[in-house]
Amino acid sequence: SEGFLKMAADLSVVGLVEEFVVGQHDAPAKDLATGVIDGKCTALEIVEALGASLTNSEPRTRGRGVHLLSQVLLLSYSTLSQKEVEVLVIFYVDRLKDHHLITPYVLQGLKALSMSSVMPEGLAVMVLKALFQELHVQSLLQSDRHSVYSIITNFMDNREQELKGLGADFTFGFIQAMDGEKDPRNLLIAFQISRDLIVNDYDLGSFVEELFEITSCYFPVDFTPPSTDPHGISQDDLVLSLRSVLTATPRFAEFLLPLLVEKLDSDVQNAKVDSLQTLMACCKDYRTKDLKEFLPALWHSIRREVFQTAVEKVETEGLAALQAIATSLSKSVIDSDAEDSLDTFLSNVLQDCEHHLCEPDMKLVWPSAKLLQAAASASYRAWCKITSCIFPLLLEQFNKHKQSSQRWTILGILKIFIKLADNWSRDEEDENSLCAFKDQLCGLVFSALTDSSAQLQTVGTGTLAVLGSQQGLLSPSDIELSVDHLNRLILQEDDPQVCAAALEASATISAIHPSAFISKMVPALTRELSTEPMETKDDVEQPALTRHVMHQRSVRALAAISTHPSVVQKTVPVLLKHLTDLQKESADSKGDVAILTCQSLQLVVEQCKDAGDSSQYFHQMVVPCLLGLAVQASIQASAVGCGSEVPLGVLCEEKVIAALGTVISTAYSHRQTELVSRTISQVVALFLDGNDSFLPENNLGGKFHPFHTPSPPWPQTQLIALLQAAVCSLPKNVVVPQQERLLAQLIELCCTSNHQFTYTSAAKCVAGLINKYPAGEQLDGVLRDVLKKMDSELQRNGGDCSQPSSRTRIFTLLLWLTKSLVLRYHPVAAALTDKLLALLTDPELGAEAAEGFSLLVSDSADVLNKATHADVRIMYRQRFFTENVSKLVQGFHAAGKDNKSNYLKALSHVLNSLPKQVLLTQLPSLLTLLLEALSCPDQVVQLSTLGCLQPLLLEAPHVMGLHIETLVGKLLHLTTSPAMILPHKARVIQALAKPLDDKKRLVRREAVAARGEWFLLGSPGR
Repeated sequence: SEGFLKMAADLSVVGLVEEFVVGQHDAPAKDLATGVIDGKCTALEIVEALGASLTNSEPRTRGRGVHLLSQVLLLSYSTLSQKEVEVLVIFYVDRLKDHHLITPYVLQGLKALSMSSVMPEGLAVMVLKALFQELHVQSLLQSDRHSVYSIITNFMDNREQELKGLGADFTFGFIQAMDGEKDPRNLLIAFQISRDLIVNDYDLGSFVEELFEITSCYFPVDFTPPSTDPHGISQDDLVLSLRSVLTATPRFAEFLLPLLVEKLDSDVQNAKVDSLQTLMACCKDYRTKDLKEFLPALWHSIRREVFQTAVEKVETEGLAALQAIATSLSKSVIDSDAEDSLDTFLSNVLQDCEHHLCEPDMKLVWPSAKLLQAAASASYRAWCKITSCIFPLLLEQFNKHKQSSQRWTILGILKIFIKLADNWSRDEEDENSLCAFKDQLCGLVFSALTDSSAQLQTVGTGTLAVLGSQQGLLSPSDIELSVDHLNRLILQEDDPQVCAAALEASATISAIHPSAFISKMVPALTRELSTEPMETKDDVEQPALTRHVMHQRSVRALAAISTHPSVVQKTVPVLLKHLTDLQKESADSKGDVAILTCQSLQLVVEQCKDAGDSSQYFHQMVVPCLLGLAVQASIQASAVGCGSEVPLGVLCEEKVIAALGTVISTAYSHRQTELVSRTISQVVALFLDGNDSFLPENNLGGKFHPFHTPSPPWPQTQLIALLQAAVCSLPKNVVVPQQERLLAQLIELCCTSNHQFTYTSAAKCVAGLINKYPAGEQLDGVLRDVLKKMDSELQRNGGDCSQPSSRTRIFTLLLWLTKSLVLRYHPVAAALTDKLLALLTDPELGAEAAEGFSLLVSDSADVLNKATHADVRIMYRQRFFTENVSKLVQGFHAAGKDNKSNYLKALSHVLNSLPKQVLLTQLPSLLTLLLEALSCPDQVVQLSTLGCLQPLLLEAPHVMGLHIETLVGKLLHLTTSPAMILPHKARVIQALAKPLDDKKRLVRREAVAARGEWFLLGSPGR
């Protein structure tokens, strides 16, 4: 029985072999490989079955036989035994001497065998020797040359020690094989082999220069892949691969550096950039002995490029290369007898640059400063050498030049070099190297701060910030004088740029010298905020800076200097008191100042998020104080009566409440879970039970019950926005206390409140909680209850125009709940989206539903975003589009004339949210619909559609060309309304710049005419 099965298997192998060789069918190769893998036959049995084919006098028949065997081996090499591999290797090596028609298939077989892990020792060397002796690699086809390189690569990966036993013969054999290679696909693998030869310490022998020559001949790479290239090989791939070879060893230095100098002297910009980048790369491993001989030539080339080039990229790379050279020289150990190469090199740099700093016309000041900066950036030693030489010169030039513009230039250069000192750490007991120039620098900076030129004041303020950030440089008296200057610039200087620079400098210096700001700036800002605005008559000239502006600057300054915990505890009470005073004043114009104060508090919270003491201070003192102020204001407003003519105070304004919410949200979004968990329960208890024991205000003047039924006063219910800011910003691992009860109360408020800000805030809060709610039966139950309630409310009063607000508030809840589930890919999101789609035909809510699609796919500032730790899945917009685009299109076609615009608006919102590349793939199928949307009377639809079409016009004109007649007609119709196209003026003018350089004169002429018309659009008479 076994003999019969064996005979049957043999007959099967013979039949498949005959079908491949004689029948010229390729499929049997896969069947035979499967047989080898499954153990039904062996590779040697296939060789035996191929016997007649392999000895046939016709080369094509022999080639067909070897082809079959190689195809089988490529699929089954991992299952071969050591004995099989040995026999097959000897067979294939012998076949290398056969007819050239068979060579491609022999190489495929050797490639398969080179991947075997059981190849006996010595066979890899035998294969390589045969390849190098029997083949002239560069006379082979590209695919065959690739096979040779692949065999070498495989052996280098798994037979490294055997190959190293060949010594330099292996290197020489590879050099001969690669010499003259031109195909990019082969070059990538050949470059990799070259690099591996070097970095893996193969014996290069006397062939170092030869290896360099066969690779450097491709430098710089000049390759433009064809537009239809299926291999995806770019010029950058080749550039980086070649660079990894050329910079792999300092042994190439004597050959590479002259080549780089030669290419830098060429007129080809790409060659210059590539040379400079290669120089940077090799400097990482090169040392003084490798660079020394070529330093003068390299410096000469780099200096010329920075001084003369008009190409920014060349200049940037030149400066980076100079820094790399100086960095390499800085790493060399200085012998007492040897020359200090870094010092010598920097002396040459200084000799060629420092005299430009003293030229009256200052023509080459900035190029020289950039070169000196690049060299000084290399090391602390280089910085000390250069600054000790140029600082006296620059200080002298500042005093010599009297024009503000020249002083601005010199001070800007000094600022750059002072800031470089931050690049190196030093021990606290070490004296700052800038101390020798400290008094002169301070005098120079202080004189700039009192100059009449705003430009000079601005750079002087920036320089002061850099000086102040240096540890141990400025004395206490210097710091105090600096703070006095900053106070003056913030509170008295007219120019807003100078004020902004002063705020930035204050933020920098206060983090290092907090005491001076506590003693001098905080009191000055506090006094300013307590100063009442003076009433002025209409005929009296207003001061340059109004008190209102000074109050705003003071608030911003208090936030800016709150960079140290000790400062925070002084500035925050001032901001809170200012907020309290604004509420007491109850003036209509105070809302903006209150919002700015809240924004400043939010900035302080953000700055202190990593400081444990400050975060605790905010949670224990600041958040309760803010809630207390808001609750007290709401209780007082409720007592006065909502319809009263008495002003309710700024803290009852919706915008101010929203601003307060950002402060609370930022505080609770920080990941200090223990602190957050401790205080959030107090916030929830305040809103659910009116428990105000943690609030600092002892006398609130009444009870706070925003969820009290029936009809709680809106000044209290609108503070749900603050509750939402707290509970919806919590990290996901913090459990919201009494969450089920809170959700029930919020949903009830969504359904009953007639106050838009209240029910919108409640809906956001529900959405924020549901988005982070753990998946499971409990969440499913909550969603079922919410859906049931929403359905009943939407169906009730459906079409009854006397009850519009009821359905609007339910719709608001539906919208935000849908967004929360869409973001987390919840299954119920599809059902809710279908409800919104159905509402597009609703006579009352259709327009709102269409606009709601913008909310679904856009980022929300205060809830359901990454900052508040919401569950936001990647590419949710693309998924939403894919699931709903067909429904929108079908709905559009089925809708009546009055509702079509709703579908178009919804679709355009969704399309505009997609990334550009995704949009380009989807637009062609929707083009007909979008062109129809241009005829929609709704301006939002028109503008949104134009926004969708714009990238298609730029990136896929061939698609738009099929509809050009329709598009032009639609656009001409829109041009009858200038208001419609004015928003696109800048974009069109920019797009028309490209055809100005078209090779056809007629195109250029039309582009000029069209651009001129667009420039004049919106001008009088147009």
